[in-house]
Amino acid sequence: MAKLLRMPEVAANAVEAVLQGWSIAENAPFAADEVIATVETEKAVVDVPAEAAGVLLKTLVPEGAGVEVGAPIALLGDPGEKVADLGALLAELGLAVPPHVTAPERRDVPDAAAQTGAPAVNGVVRRVFASPLARRMAGEAGIPYEKIVGTGPNGRIVRRDVEAAIASANTPAAPVAAGLSWTKASASFTDVPHSRLRRAVASRLTASKQDTPHFYLRGTARVDRLLKLRRRLNDGGQVRISVNDLVIKAAAQAHTLVPAMNVIWTPEAIRSYSTVDLSVAIATERGLVTPVLRSVERMTVSSVATTVRDFADRAKAGRLRQEELEGGTFSVTNLGMFGTEEFAAIINPPQAAILAVGAARTEPVVDGGKVRAGTVMRVTLSVDHRPVDGAVAAEWMRTFLSLVENPLRILA
Repeated sequence: MAKLLRMPEVAANAVEAVLQGWSIAENAPFAADEVIATVETEKAVVDVPAEAAGVLLKTLVPEGAGVEVGAPIALLGDPGEKVADLGALLAELGLAVPPHVTAPERRDVPDAAAQTGAPAVNGVVRRVFASPLARRMAGEAGIPYEKIVGTGPNGRIVRRDVEAAIASANTPAAPVAAGLSWTKASASFTDVPHSRLRRAVASRLTASKQDTPHFYLRGTARVDRLLKLRRRLNDGGQVRISVNDLVIKAAAQAHTLVPAMNVIWTPEAIRSYSTVDLSVAIATERGLVTPVLRSVERMTVSSVATTVRDFADRAKAGRLRQEELEGGTFSVTNLGMFGTEEFAAIINPPQAAILAVGAARTEPVVDGGKVRAGTVMRVTLSVDHRPVDGAVAAEWMRTFLSLVENPLRILA
């Protein structure tokens, strides 16, 4: 029996997601747990698997469309099922008018273009095909993808078409009539439309500063031993270890030794965790994401390095899963690779703290009453004062700095 596939709530409290692409063609069979579609939230890409074997009778929304959670996106049937009157079946299921039917199935529908985002010609909706990557690139550039001429198979819009459109739009002689004047610009400025991820990051961090009472602790650590340990670990090792990997392990160890930091604030209680789940900040062209490493206290340094590298690669490709972006009590963000000596970061709610890590620099230090050259690293801890008192944060900072300066303890 045919049934509707609805947009799932792929993220907590999400009200909308983008149908990025269909993995199954119409009238094609699929197996249980096979991916039917891929949807995109503000920060992640999520595959939608089939609950049971069947056939995809009809897609109800085009690729690239924003869809409310719970809205129908496809009509599924039992294995081998065929439908003689699609319109009647959809009406029976509560859809009086199919939201998305390609020509020549649907004619004389005045609002069809508005529902599909495609232009109508002589009363017939012309469906515009574009790859998910092309749709995302066009959306982030503020380009109406329906106005781009596709050069892919069957006129499909692909990456090179969007790149060509962007280049054309940035050319001073580009005609307005071509429909490519989508960014607001003048001789002194250019407006680049916000991406979904940029809007999500802005909203979350604004709420954090408004609702979370931040306080800050700063510390400086001698990292000569840490750098020496890193060189030894990388000498012939199969996995390259970064300073940040060791910092993540030291932070997790500090959480184990100071469990009062491994908490978050909820409206009803302070929630304490038995495992240490830490986020790592990763910058991408689309914006900042913070995937979570689970049970870091049980991970080796090499497994931390491997996981962080995997997160970074998939973040840049927009392939992080939603569940990888949720949870955690603490974040580590590092701008040291850019030469930044010291900075303070905004807490990623509902986490309780974030550690901002600066560059390791050679400076004069006092050692045994004598001034000599040493390598130091400055860190700033931003803390939510609701679940964590100043004394607890200070104890955590002292513990963390001790671990960094005596890095063999990190490996214990």
